[in-house]
Amino acid sequence: MKLEAMRRADIRACVQIEKVLFAGDDPWSAYAFHSELDMGGYYLVARTDEGEVAGYGGLAVVGKPGEYEASVHTLGVLPQYQGNGHGSALLRALLDRADSIDAPVFLEVRTDNETALALYARYGFSRIGLRKRYYQPSGADAYTMARPARSAQEVNG
Repeated sequence: MKLEAMRRADIRACVQIEKVLFAGDDPWSAYAFHSELDMGGYYLVARTDEGEVAGYGGLAVVGKPGEYEASVHTLGVLPQYQGNGHGSALLRALLDRADSIDAPVFLEVRTDNETALALYARYGFSRIGLRKRYYQPSGADAYTMARPARSAQEVNG
C-alpha cells in the first residue's frame, strides 16, 4: 500500500467507494470531492500495489497561524482492504498534517460504527457531542469527536 495525494483522476474511484460504504445514506458525489480539492483540502488516497484506489481520507483546515482547527471530512476504505492498516495509515497521515500546524482535529462518525470508533479512540479522539439524525436519509446519529492539538515536536519528541 502506498499513500499519495488525491488527484482528480482518482475521484471516480472514490465516488464508487462512497457508494459501497455509505449506500444507506447520501454518499459524496464527484462534485463534493472536486469542491474539497478546489478549496485546498488535504486529500490522500491509499493505493494497492497494483495501483487501485483502496481508500481515501480528507482533512480541511480553517483559521490562521496559532489558531488553526482541522476536521477530518471523510475517511473510507473498501471492505476487502479493511483490517489491513489502510485506514490507520490514512488517519495517521491526516493527523501528521494537523500536528504540523498544531491544530486540534474534529470529526463526525456514526454512533453504530464500532470499527471507526475504535480507530479514532486509538488515535486520541474522545466523544464531545451527539448529532441526532446527522446522516441522511437513514437518520443515523453521529458522535462529534475531537483530538487536542499536538505539536509536531510533541509527537516526534
